[in-house]
Formats: sequence, C-alpha cells, structure tokens
Amino acid sequence: MTTLPPFAAATFAVAAITALGALGGCAGAPGREGSGPPAEAPAYRIGDRWVYHGEDGFRVKTEWDETHEITAIGADGIAAQMTLKGGVDLTRAELWSAPGQVKVGAVCDNTTRRFEVPLQRHDFPLAAGKVWNQWVWNFNELTKERGQINYFVSVNGWEKVTTPAGTFDALKMQVLMRLDDETFWRWPTTCNYQVWYAPAAKAVVREERAAQYVEKGSRNAAGAATIRTQFGVVELVSFTPGR
Repeated sequence: MTTLPPFAAATFAVAAITALGALGGCAGAPGREGSGPPAEAPAYRIGDRWVYHGEDGFRVKTEWDETHEITAIGADGIAAQMTLKGGVDLTRAELWSAPGQVKVGAVCDNTTRRFEVPLQRHDFPLAAGKVWNQWVWNFNELTKERGQINYFVSVNGWEKVTTPAGTFDALKMQVLMRLDDETFWRWPTTCNYQVWYAPAAKAVVREERAAQYVEKGSRNAAGAATIRTQFGVVELVSFTPGR
C-alpha cells in the first residue's frame, strides 16, 4: 500500500482548513469550546429516529433529507436503516456491535463497507482531549475490493450548537480519514470533518464535511491537481425516541 506523499498531505491540510473555515463562516454559529463531563454511550431503543437535512457542493448545491432509524437490537448488535431522498436517493443498512462501533456501515460517502474489526466511529465515553487513531481493513460492497482505511478522531470540547432541531450541548470532534481508493493516477481520498455529538439526541447533530484527492503529477504536465469531492453540511431536523 503506497503512503500518501508529504506534498499531498500538506496540500490537503491547507485546503481542508481553508474550506472548513469558509463553511463555518456561512453556517450556524456554535459557541466556544469548553469543558464538561464525559458523554457516556447512549442507550438505544428500537424506533429511535433521526431526520437530517444535508447539502453539498460549491456553486450548485445538492440537497437531500435523510432518516436514520434503529430497526433491531439483538445478539448480533444494533441494526439501523438510513434512507436518503432528494438530490441523493438511496437506502442502506448499518450494523453496530455496540454504540459507536461499526461492523457494517459507511464512511465519507454512502458506500457500504464490512469492517474486519469494528470501526470506532465514537469511542465512548467521549471527553475533551480524547484521541483515537485506527487503521481498519474492510470489504467495499460497491467495488468488491478489500482495503485499509485510516480513521483519526480528536475530541475538542463542549459547545452549544444550534440546528433546525434546536440548540444542544455537544462535544465537538475533528475527524480525519484516509480512504483506500488510490489508483495509478490519483492518491487516496482524504476527509476532514467537524462533528458535533449531543448526548440529548444520542447522535451527531451537525457535521461539516470537506473531502478531496490529489492527482498524481507528471513531469510533462503542469503538475498535480487537487479535486474536491465534498464541501457540505448535514444538520439534525428532528429526533424521535423509540418506545
């Protein structure tokens, strides 16, 4: 597996920070980071239901609504269904071995992956200053290929964040991902997300997304190009507890 070269990593870091800064300037205004108690793992119930609104793009935006619902809880884990309608129209399923631990699910896009060990999406309990870094093998159901993803999370601190569903006390996290989609002409996709997790909603209530890849340069060309693949926001619209 080829290592992402320094120039590509540096290019992504600068572009992602710039993109997220611009995105934050035009979106809702979370409060200042602060301290607070750890967020324990949520107790899910069948029927827990979250509705989100998402948009992605630069000049012309794609908008959609998505519904996440807990459909089963058993010995195999926690089953959830995600239904997206609008500019993105699809249904997919996830399976979590425990809250925040993904056996089957998606990262960065809506492609379903089966992880050889659970992906630590949220390593509960969450607390300011906590960091985890995971390299995890997976099988991509779209490409039918096996690959390794790097998933890095840093928990920054508590903020108040306002969404269409209301104002929440939330833990802000930075999520950095390196996917397994490198080819002979491009380096892997890298993602830089800002995520707000609210215990009161038992879920992420806001997510700011930036992702891109860098083309492999040629001595006979002008050089490598950076292709942005995500620049969007997903916000919680409503949360309905199950019974």
